[in-house]
Amino acid sequence: MTKLKLGPLADDKPVKLTMELPAAVFRDLQSYAEILTHTGGATKPIEPAKLIVPMIERFMATDRAFAKARRNA
Repeated sequence: MTKLKLGPLADDKPVKLTMELPAAVFRDLQSYAEILTHTGGATKPIEPAKLIVPMIERFMATDRAFAKARRNA
């Protein structure tokens, strides 16, 4: 089984996002959502836009330089 950095997503209220992504990034986001749907036990397909916030949160949480800079700010 594939081990992804994101686990199952918490059920939350929909959030409207307005942004532009390069086509290649969006295709990768779609692929990630599809894989997460199959490996995360989701009952319905996960929308790619729902991945953006958890991915950004995960990125910032694991960025040691960012954490250090926040502590020193």
